[in-house]
Amino acid sequence: MKCIMADPTGLCFGVRRAIDQLEEALEEHCRVYALGSPIHNPQEVGRLEKKGLEVVQSPQEVPEGGVVFIRAHGVPPEDLELLRGRRAHLVDGTCPFVRKAQEQARRLSQEGYFVVIVGDTDHPEVKGIRGHVEGNVTVINPALPVYTDFPPASRVGVVCQTTLREESLIKIVSHLLIRTEELRVCNTICRATVLRQDSVKKLSREVDGIIVMGGKNSANTHKLVQIVQNSGTPVQWIEQAEDLDWRWVEGKNTLGIAAGASTPDWLIHELHHILESSRLSKGMDG
Repeated sequence: MKCIMADPTGLCFGVRRAIDQLEEALEEHCRVYALGSPIHNPQEVGRLEKKGLEVVQSPQEVPEGGVVFIRAHGVPPEDLELLRGRRAHLVDGTCPFVRKAQEQARRLSQEGYFVVIVGDTDHPEVKGIRGHVEGNVTVINPALPVYTDFPPASRVGVVCQTTLREESLIKIVSHLLIRTEELRVCNTICRATVLRQDSVKKLSREVDGIIVMGGKNSANTHKLVQIVQNSGTPVQWIEQAEDLDWRWVEGKNTLGIAAGASTPDWLIHELHHILESSRLSKGMDG
């Protein structure tokens, strides 16, 4: 059995940068509060919790003067104000590409556009972007079969969740184009996301099956799985190597390995090591 790794795969720049910042803060302060899960990967969160991370869901849960980590997805401005009111020491791990989407959404609203955010309404990144809009705003989820939130406005500005698939943005923009007099689109999809999605598309044509590794709560990992499913290539989605269904592996001569942008290197290495050990073992047995 041959294993081929998608390239690129795993941690993107923004998440890697954020985790590095968080680890530095943990080394310095021992106890750090994260406003929401710092990474959509339960195994990595568990590792960080052993170092002193505590995940909270609201600014009110942070003690006065506590050290607070802002995850790569960012947070709404009102949360930052509440934290400052508690004299919290902020470690801002907001991804630069997410910050760009926040700034463009704010700029569009200041210029009088009705802002449309294309993405998952419940995703923390989308909530953060929405919080930066000063005027009229709506979120359109391209995954829904019917869109009910088209803006009643002649001037519409569009931004999107950074992990969105390009096809999804194009679909919504096409619908908006014939419904507005003026449409301004800011493509805020992260290039790292596009490269990872393209690498999985390419890999699906070269292998008998693909193992996608990443948290089940990771939107970008879910999109990778969808891409493989749409290609017709068999796919197995796991969070860690021990989740692997070996019956699914049987009979496949070439396996692809891909990982979401929030999947840490150590989990990918564990999977690769187990697959390689299995291959060598079968070679020696034969």
